[in-house]
Amino acid sequence: MMRLPHFTQRNVLILTHDAFATAAALLGSFYLRFEGNLLTERLPLLLQLLPWFVLFSVAVCYLFNLTTAKWRFTSLPDALNILRVAALLTLALVVLDYVFIFTGMNSHGFVFLGRITIVLFFFLEVFALSALRLGYRYFRYSRTRHHARTDDAAPALLVGRTADAEVVLRGIENGAIKRIWPVGILSPSQSDRGQKIRNIPVLGGVDDIETVIRDFETRQRPIKRVVMTPSAFEPEAHPDSVLMRAKRLGVMVSRLPSLEGGDAPRLTNVAVEDLLLRPSEKIDYARLETLVKGKSVIVTGGGGSIGAEICDRVATFGAARLLVIENSEPALYAVTEALAARDTGAVVEGRIADIRDRERITRLMSEFKPDIVFHAAALKHVPILERDWSEGVKTNIFGSVNVADAALAAGATAMVMISTDKAIEPVSMLGLTKRFAEMYCQALDHDLMAQAVGKPHMRLISVRFGNVLASNGSVVPKFKAQIEAGGPITVTHPDMVRYFMTIREACDLVITAATHAMTPARPDVSVYVLNMGQPVKIVDLAERMIRLSGLQPGVDIEVVFSGMRPGERLNEILFASQEPTIEIGVAGIMAAKPNQPPMSTLRKWLAALEEAIARDDRVTIRAVLQDAVPEFGSNAA
Repeated sequence: MMRLPHFTQRNVLILTHDAFATAAALLGSFYLRFEGNLLTERLPLLLQLLPWFVLFSVAVCYLFNLTTAKWRFTSLPDALNILRVAALLTLALVVLDYVFIFTGMNSHGFVFLGRITIVLFFFLEVFALSALRLGYRYFRYSRTRHHARTDDAAPALLVGRTADAEVVLRGIENGAIKRIWPVGILSPSQSDRGQKIRNIPVLGGVDDIETVIRDFETRQRPIKRVVMTPSAFEPEAHPDSVLMRAKRLGVMVSRLPSLEGGDAPRLTNVAVEDLLLRPSEKIDYARLETLVKGKSVIVTGGGGSIGAEICDRVATFGAARLLVIENSEPALYAVTEALAARDTGAVVEGRIADIRDRERITRLMSEFKPDIVFHAAALKHVPILERDWSEGVKTNIFGSVNVADAALAAGATAMVMISTDKAIEPVSMLGLTKRFAEMYCQALDHDLMAQAVGKPHMRLISVRFGNVLASNGSVVPKFKAQIEAGGPITVTHPDMVRYFMTIREACDLVITAATHAMTPARPDVSVYVLNMGQPVKIVDLAERMIRLSGLQPGVDIEVVFSGMRPGERLNEILFASQEPTIEIGVAGIMAAKPNQPPMSTLRKWLAALEEAIARDDRVTIRAVLQDAVPEFGSNAA
């Protein structure tokens, strides 16, 4: 049964206002249309009709959300609702007048309302419902603008297309963005030049930033801040140039993150990695919400960069319950505190556990009974795993087996494992152990599908992608720290190339892959690969970061080559040479069909690995893994 919303005192006041507005509009239309005896004759019947018509109007106003819309944010949708209310009430009067005529309810023998009265009522009703709303909206708008301009607001220059600039201006007007006041806009679009947006002029193109800032300085109105909107980061807007010029002039630079996915407008500092991005894929957020909303979700490794972002996204998309599993106490505390501060409505729990502890993981999952498990826990640092093989096997292989088996036992509908592009024709222990974990999930998914024979069953999928900007252990934070320390920046090899994407985009695409796996269209797909765009040369990345910091490579900061580390290769690949690829019709995601050994063979390898780890027998560990993944080391270049 539908629950009525909780009515506050404000809602009651709005209801009262709308009732009086309708009564005034109806009485006013009669007063304007009739006079003398014509009005006196109709007045008794009008007074009998009025209370019932007002009650009907209150119901109509509620139906069209006029009683729950905040006057402070009155806008075009509210104006359209007012027109709909007025039109429906006017139609009701037309029907009422015909009822009086054809049923003889009006014993006086004259037309009660008439067309002119009804038309007058429509316009008076629109005016009565709109006047106070628009007046209050203008009052709040004027007061907010006054405060924005007087309360130590920094004169600011907006950079980006006018559509984005308008979002910032609205945020300032409604108080969401504080302490700045735009004095002009610089747009990369030629058609925006010479226009005004909410009374703020477009002063020129992006390349005019220095001229405009210096012009304001000569007029004793120095610009203190530059705000870059999402369109300012497109290649044609030359974001590098904007940031370098603004820094050279001593102006603070902020950015407005994308508003997609329901983010509130807010300003953040511009990070160097913001300028290293390719255009992001368009995410279907409604699709992600359909998968997650109201579900119970577990995220292993929830305190890491990827795990924490997945926690944030599933909470944002409406998960009812979220269990964060993490073996680092500080990381677990940080992520649960951050989720509590978000107040998304999800019930968040945090548990310290190691995925190697099979009994602990099985018990946690059986108690929580998840619908979906995102498995992000792993050891990922290539040189460290090259030194400590057995630890990589224990966590990345046996830990993944434990999570998959526990998710199945707990009745989950899906498990999504975060894999890596290093699992493709691996040359490192990271890639090798991740590929083995992929194979286990593939085999289990295949067996469950064969047993179900067309019936619903748990899906197990793996999602591969490369480096994410600003993640723990990423090269970008390392380079930033080296620049802040005065250099040098260390790059392993002048020809080293890597793929990069943002944590937010990677996690949204991971969840998107899960939505595809849960549809019956392609039940045979269990390994997904994210589109990483064009690879980036690491030495070019280092030199660009130096320039974006206002310095010169080779002059202020040296770039030195330290040599390739164990387990590294120059070029990452997204698909193996013997691995068919599949287009799945989802932007930013491809599917792979790697080799899939049967579960019986995998069990034998797992038993051999367990014995070898107990003896710390590196030779046997390598031999078993080489047998399981014959392409190991085949593409070391």
